[in-house]
Amino acid sequence: MYTLSETSLKMLKGVHPNLVNFMTELIKISPWNFKITAGVRTAEEQNRLYQKGRTAPGTKVTNVDGYKLKSNHQVKFNGLGYATDIGVLVKEKVKVSVMENGKKVEKVIEKDVYKGTRKDFHYYQDIYNAAKNVGLLEKYGIEWGGNCWRTFKDAPHWQIKGAGRVAYK
Repeated sequence: MYTLSETSLKMLKGVHPNLVNFMTELIKISPWNFKITAGVRTAEEQNRLYQKGRTAPGTKVTNVDGYKLKSNHQVKFNGLGYATDIGVLVKEKVKVSVMENGKKVEKVIEKDVYKGTRKDFHYYQDIYNAAKNVGLLEKYGIEWGGNCWRTFKDAPHWQIKGAGRVAYK
């Protein structure tokens, strides 16, 4: 059983309580460990993400610019964000270089490795399935970005169902 770190809990500050409670329960039943990578975003933060793959280096991560089109991560009329993102962490053995007795040696250690590429979709699908199987989605009124849009699969994204119909501040 996993628990949310203090850092993850801080990322949930200002997020709708249903989504916070959902994440707190989800981590306990999840087949994979995860961290909260995004909670509430300002328009400027959203726009920086939008610029990736456009005017900034990287690949496109969103079609929402934060100004003309707003994200459910941005604050709604009631002062709350209605979305959060997670990052799956999987224990793997990795080689690292360390200094021992003044010499550089390679060791194999086990550490949490972030899984966030398109080929890692199955980890997020497993987490969604766990939530669905125990009724957490319905209990808190949550939908998953991996299956709530026809043209875009956003595996890390979770939001309050119907958040797009809630007015912004």
